[in-house]
Amino acid sequence: MTVGDNTPVLQAFLLVFAALFPIINPPGTALLFLAMTRGLSHVDRIFLSTRVALYTGIIILASLFIGSYVLIIFGISLPVLRVAGGIVVSIIGWQMLISGSTDNHATSTPSSRSVTVNDAFYPLTMPLTAGPGTIAACIALGTARPKGADVFGTFVAGAVVAVLAISGLIYICFRYSDRIQKLLGAAGSEAFSRLFAFILLCVGVQTFWAGFFDLWASLPHHK
Repeated sequence: MTVGDNTPVLQAFLLVFAALFPIINPPGTALLFLAMTRGLSHVDRIFLSTRVALYTGIIILASLFIGSYVLIIFGISLPVLRVAGGIVVSIIGWQMLISGSTDNHATSTPSSRSVTVNDAFYPLTMPLTAGPGTIAACIALGTARPKGADVFGTFVAGAVVAVLAISGLIYICFRYSDRIQKLLGAAGSEAFSRLFAFILLCVGVQTFWAGFFDLWASLPHHK
């Protein structure tokens, strides 16, 4: 096989990786992961890191290749997906932001402010890691993928490699996120937890607004 034979696969890899990496942002999301799992042990974080990376890869692949068909079956548009996902993300961010703020510190517990090992899929994978923005981007990429049978295989190969790379980065960043906690200390971890909860709330509002704007622009008086 010559170098030129690998060009379509490389192009597909770069297309998928470049489109999804900024949205998922494994290093930045790792800090949110840390904020939500600060009540868990090191071993539990390793377990969750593995599960989140695996589930994220499955969601990306499913969204790439069958996501558009699922939306068609249920009659859901991408703007509606963004609105619904934005609401969910905003609720999670708000709950993280206000948790323990109205109660005495003596009565607040780590379990009231963090997730458990049973929460690998929701909310750690979806919507925290593979949120509505990721799913919408994957569906858009899948819709625009090459249609010919001769090039579809190369797109699949490149996309799978890109998904494996992103999943690997998610695992590494989440796996070692507790080192940030040790560096910051208890007070620093608390402050950053609130900060990134607010950022998550903003991400949810931004996602909601993007979907709402598209829906508003589609109304008859805007055509």
